[in-house]
Amino acid sequence: MTGPIRLYMSMSLDGFIAGPDDRPGQELGRDGGRLFNWLDDRESDGPSGQVYREALATGAVISGRRTFELAGRWQGDHHDGVPVLVLTRHVDDGDVPPGHARFVTDVEDCARQARAAAGERAVMVHGAGAAQALLRAGQLDELEIHLVPVLLGEGRRLFEHLGAGPIELELVRRLEDRDVTHLRYKVLPTGESV
Repeated sequence: MTGPIRLYMSMSLDGFIAGPDDRPGQELGRDGGRLFNWLDDRESDGPSGQVYREALATGAVISGRRTFELAGRWQGDHHDGVPVLVLTRHVDDGDVPPGHARFVTDVEDCARQARAAAGERAVMVHGAGAAQALLRAGQLDELEIHLVPVLLGEGRRLFEHLGAGPIELELVRRLEDRDVTHLRYKVLPTGESV
């Protein structure tokens, strides 16, 4: 049995995961750091600490290329030496990612490799592009959304380019903490509803 492929993402109430003008040197965009205040409680015994420990117990990471680059390629190690599979459209000759990271151009192959690497542990997904590609391919099992009570008004939206057609979700966990609500949704198979 393999663990789920699960998106972990902090998001404003109006759907933004970064403020406007996210770029190297301003990776979260203007005012986007506000989405991560809940991490101040990551060492606590409360819900935010629980969610953080769960994220770090994952056995592999799938990242979008843009997220990988903005994060400084995590110097090749996101956490504990787990494989980091970077979903990208194109790989330049000679561009070798550092450490435990590798580029993958096919979304289904990426999901297969991540599941195999993680074994029974969950696979962590980072980035809007990777999340959308995995959802479209039917390879994303769960969404862990850290919903922050702020309206950013502009920036990068999590599901901006998802495409047509509804995707049904089932709320399977809600944890309230200071300045955040951690929501876990199961992605339902096409045609199934709650």
